[in-house]
Amino acid sequence: MNIIISLSVSFAIFIAIISVARIKSFVKEVNREYMDPLPILLRLCWPLVTFLSHYFGELLSVEYIEKSKINLRRSGISYLVNPQQFFSIRLISTLLFFFLSWACFLMLEKDAGLYPFTFGFFGYFFPKLNLSDRRKRIEKDIVRMLPVYLDFITMAVEAGMNLNSALMQAVEKGPAGSLNIEFQKVLRDIKAGVGKIEALKNMSDRLEIKEIRSLVTALSHAEKSGSSVGETLRIQSEQRRTERFQRAEKLAMQAPVKLVGPLVMFIFPTTFIILFFPIVTQMFALFQ
Repeated sequence: MNIIISLSVSFAIFIAIISVARIKSFVKEVNREYMDPLPILLRLCWPLVTFLSHYFGELLSVEYIEKSKINLRRSGISYLVNPQQFFSIRLISTLLFFFLSWACFLMLEKDAGLYPFTFGFFGYFFPKLNLSDRRKRIEKDIVRMLPVYLDFITMAVEAGMNLNSALMQAVEKGPAGSLNIEFQKVLRDIKAGVGKIEALKNMSDRLEIKEIRSLVTALSHAEKSGSSVGETLRIQSEQRRTERFQRAEKLAMQAPVKLVGPLVMFIFPTTFIILFFPIVTQMFALFQ
């Protein structure tokens, strides 16, 4: 009987291995020649990502794919994963959070109940939250560095260069960051035959940042009306710098209001405990 059970289990495992290999053979290899390199953690689970994206990617709606493309592009990882692969990452995150929480309750020898499902639900939205935080960091970095790059471009234009050469100088001499990468994309579009204003409009559509949109609109009007591009850039640079100082002043004025909560919840109670502890101990000593 034991021999029959062993043979049955071995045959089932053999069939399972063949089935998985057969299913995996239908998954096409993704050509990443022109894509960004994968991080270490994503590289470890990449076979599972491609497997899930192949079999579940076709179930996604067109609206979801288009919306995901916009979010990935604004977050700067559109050359890292596509919408189907990002959905697969969300599925893997769901399973990972579910099994990790279930394992923790198992090690604690407690009934997990619905907690693993709650953690799994959070795991499904965790990559999207991470994507949103990344997009906000990129937008903040671009807005912060925009006046610096506008100064570089303005000085180059006023020195006699055209806008294309000024952008090249800004990319070469400017500090590294998200804005530098976006200007590199603009230069690649121009080299591919796209007009400079059209390339800048493409950057504005990718980022959807009002400061970039204002800059592109001003340059487009200056190009059409024949006015001075250098003067337009200088006005934009001064305006962006003024806005940056105003944001800094706004944050400085908000700081005292934000400190009220920690003061009331943490600092004031500790101070009162330190002040009243000797008084309370002396009162107890007198009553005893």
